[in-house]
Amino acid sequence: MPSLTERLRGIVKPAASLHDRGTHSEDGSAAAMADGLESRAGDGGHAAADVLGGVWCDTTGHPFMVVDRTYSPGYRHGRVAIADAAPPTEGWGRMHFLMRATPENRDTGNEGARMDPHRCLFLDLETTGLAGGAGTYAFLVGLAWFDGCTFRVRQFFLASYAAERALLQAVRDVATRNGIVVTYNGKSFDMPVLETRYVMNRMETPFAGMPHVDMLHPARRLWRGSGEEEGDSCRLTVLERTICGHQREGDVPGFEIPARYFHFVRTGVARQLEAVLEHNRLDLLSLALLTARATQLIDEGPVAPRAAREALGLGQLYERAGLADEARASFARAAVLPCEDVRTRAEALRALAVACRRAREYAKAAEAWQAILDLRGSPASLVREAGEALAIHHEHRLSDPLSARRFALKSLRLPVTPTRREALEHRLARLNRKLGEREPEMAALF
Repeated sequence: MPSLTERLRGIVKPAASLHDRGTHSEDGSAAAMADGLESRAGDGGHAAADVLGGVWCDTTGHPFMVVDRTYSPGYRHGRVAIADAAPPTEGWGRMHFLMRATPENRDTGNEGARMDPHRCLFLDLETTGLAGGAGTYAFLVGLAWFDGCTFRVRQFFLASYAAERALLQAVRDVATRNGIVVTYNGKSFDMPVLETRYVMNRMETPFAGMPHVDMLHPARRLWRGSGEEEGDSCRLTVLERTICGHQREGDVPGFEIPARYFHFVRTGVARQLEAVLEHNRLDLLSLALLTARATQLIDEGPVAPRAAREALGLGQLYERAGLADEARASFARAAVLPCEDVRTRAEALRALAVACRRAREYAKAAEAWQAILDLRGSPASLVREAGEALAIHHEHRLSDPLSARRFALKSLRLPVTPTRREALEHRLARLNRKLGEREPEMAALF
């Protein structure tokens, strides 16, 4: 029975070697990977290493490239210096708050006990496609970490399918020296792709038992809406610009990256990959600086946020971690910090009202609910919730059915579901009965 490589060669025209610069089919990428294009120590291999600034590593007869970059403590990425973002000597001890923001970790409650905050490994992949699955290769594995106040980036570049096992082993050697892996949207993409590659090579993944912080989720809490458009506000490049103050120039779009790699596979010309490796390095650098900013916010407490959205997100992280006092203080700060977005202000007031109600500070909760009603442009759903909460407050805590009826009627005028409308009508009927019982007493007084 013919092998998979032989079947692929029968379907797709084989790619030429580095020394054959003939005409190639645009669909020859899969065949080239199956053939195992190898950048040996010939002119093509040396040229690729010179262009990309790396060295070839060959432990099995199938070389892969390693590219190292070092960013000094004084290097500035926009407004942020590496030294300002480096973790303290004892590490980022409260990173488990960020881990709890990831959906898979919300209810575990014990991840902090397993985390070693001294060594964080930042990971980002560039792949042959965005679909994932067994046919998607991670041709560039970018790893980065802080070494004191220095930031180090090591990129593993796959020039040959046959070198994948050796590359994965080199990645594992670095990963096992660290305690936490940090990605951006890695739960959904990077980790599944990388784990699939380990499985396909019958290797044990080094990330299986390692705590994983996916910074996409805390970023959504802390900085959603920081960009020009709500839908793009949590893209890494947008946060890089708004939080770090760095504007990329000449960056390669993500959708172009697979095509640039396949061009190298077909021709051996590495010039187009320079921008791909730089794109990967910038992603790692921005990921590290955003992680540093988030952990600094948590460590410094509710006084640290500079904007209402940031304070609101920090309060939500505290709340999820069970720190009610810190959460309430963060929500209170979010309610007074400068904010151009009415919805963020309303959400901050709502979070403050709920937190105060849980703390049995009913008067402060009522003030926050009233502030939502007084805020011009508050979302209708929050206005309705505030009206209902104030109706309950005046009826049951202040024994003021007249004011309670006024708030209930305000809520009833807004669009509501049939179930909620029925509940409001039931409350109004009860309040009307109470007011009817009071009318003879009030008349007797006069």
